[in-house]
Amino acid sequence: MILGIGGTTRAGSVTERALAVSLRAATAEGAETVMIAGPDLILPMYSPGEVERTPQARRLVDALRACSGLIIASPSYHGSISGLVKNALDYVEDLRTEPRVYLDGVAVGLISCAGGWQGAGQTLAALRSIVHALRGWPTPLGAALNTSIPLFEENGECLDLSSRFQLETVGRQVVEFCRMRSAIEPAIRNGTGRREFV
Repeated sequence: MILGIGGTTRAGSVTERALAVSLRAATAEGAETVMIAGPDLILPMYSPGEVERTPQARRLVDALRACSGLIIASPSYHGSISGLVKNALDYVEDLRTEPRVYLDGVAVGLISCAGGWQGAGQTLAALRSIVHALRGWPTPLGAALNTSIPLFEENGECLDLSSRFQLETVGRQVVEFCRMRSAIEPAIRNGTGRREFV
């Protein structure tokens, strides 16, 4: 399953629409996809010492636990990711004692949306740093979108060919990474991976 998380507190935001394009590309490649976006990400501030989780937080953590791939989409707020998306990613800490710690070995596609190229680039770099810290595998291409130009139709169709190419490539690369990981998983589990892939 490919999980998409991101957007803003406003349902149907540009960031949420961008995430939907990537998830549709993943679906076209045969993946099952789930999106937790916009208002669904309005969660209590993450506290590692707090044992109880709201139903929305439990849904997010369960989806993070179950996913083979992840696509994260964030608007750029003052040159970095939004507090909404950062707080959602902080819930990955609940996976610290799982057999698969954090996002270890999970293919992660990244999307940043900003009202200019500088913010888009900085936000994409911040997302990559967070994914590395969580042991995820960022895809080679990350999508950086300049929202100062119209990008989407009202129905969610992407108007800009460059943006659409980036978003669809992110979705496809996540699926491709998941398939590669799945193909080598038996070798990793039985300890023959080093000999086979050196």
